[in-house]
This record gives sequence, structure tokens and C-alpha cells, in this order.
Amino acid sequence: MNNWLFLSVAIVAEVVATSALKASDGFSNPWPSLLVVAGYGAAFFFLSLTLRTIPVGIAYAVWSGVGLVLITLVAWLLYGQRLDAAAIVGMLLIVAGVVVLNVFSKASAH
Repeated sequence: MNNWLFLSVAIVAEVVATSALKASDGFSNPWPSLLVVAGYGAAFFFLSLTLRTIPVGIAYAVWSGVGLVLITLVAWLLYGQRLDAAAIVGMLLIVAGVVVLNVFSKASAH
């Protein structure tokens, strides 16, 4: 169970870092820039712990799929990014793919 907790921490750290990347203004703003470096460092550290037991393809699919949806929500809430119907349907398909991988695939480590 710790593996999924580690993956969750990696996802949240990556979302925080990516959110701060915009605010860093090309690394010219020091505090958001520091958050970017720390966030990505934490994300890769916890992802590496995850990969001890969860196959890399599964872990990366979950990380990228959930991370994409979360960062899009953050961009919508914080930066006013607009989402059209195609974007929403696409994200739902990504979430569905992650669910299928974890619920129905024998490749996933349960």
C-alpha cells in the first residue's frame, strides 16, 4: 500500500512543481523557481520508490494520467485556462484508461 502512497505523493509534487513553473516566469522569480526544483526533485524521488514494486509502465501511466487531469484543473482554477468539450472528453478518456489499467489489467501490480 505504501507504493500507491508514494505514487500519490509523486503526483502531487509534480503538479505543485508544474504549477509553480508558470509562476517562475522563466526561472526569473526565485520563490516559484525554488518550488519547481524542490517539487520535481520530490516527484522523482517518490516515483523511484514506487518503481520498486509497481511496473514502470503502470506507474508512469497513472502518474501522467492523473497528473495531467490535476494540472489542467489547477490551470483552470488558478490561471483561467478554458476547457472545451473536447478537452473534457479527452481527460475523461485518460482517466478511464488509468482505471482500466488498474482494475482489469494483469500487468498492474495489486
